[in-house]
Amino acid sequence: MRIKPRESVLLVIDLQGRLLPAIDDGRTVLENATWLVDVAQAIGVPILATEQYPHGLGPTEAGLRARFPDGTIVEKTHFSALAEGRLLSAPEAGRRQWVVVGTEAHVCVQQTVLDRLAMGRQVFVVEDAVGSRRARDKALALQRMQQNGAEIVSREMVAFEWLEQSNTPVFRAVLQRFIR
Repeated sequence: MRIKPRESVLLVIDLQGRLLPAIDDGRTVLENATWLVDVAQAIGVPILATEQYPHGLGPTEAGLRARFPDGTIVEKTHFSALAEGRLLSAPEAGRRQWVVVGTEAHVCVQQTVLDRLAMGRQVFVVEDAVGSRRARDKALALQRMQQNGAEIVSREMVAFEWLEQSNTPVFRAVLQRFIR
């Protein structure tokens, strides 16, 4: 199954400034997630975002946060982004395909992915845009999510599936701006 731009939403989970320094290769996770946010915006794929207990972990990293309109990041205290229900009230939440990036892979990302799979949605976890404090936890989380039906993908796999074809102005714009 391919990721369709008209059927998918990008979910950015807990890429918070105070947490990122503790994440294994956190800078790369942030860069890849930010790249995918920019590509999604260029293509017109809607984006949802969460912050885990921002009073303790701080807000979303400033450069990434600047890309979201005010009031669009959902605060949460449950590890699953779906448990409190606010995220699911967004109109974009009804889309059948969810592309997921963020931290921590073995906690909030995994619980959200497992919950969304249980709701019958197709979920794509972007391997190069998720992270955990320990590489082993990330690896185990990716394995578990895949065993439960999630597809493990790369940021470029997502971008090219969203683009669908090369003979469009959107493709040329994304190619020039993002793909080197």
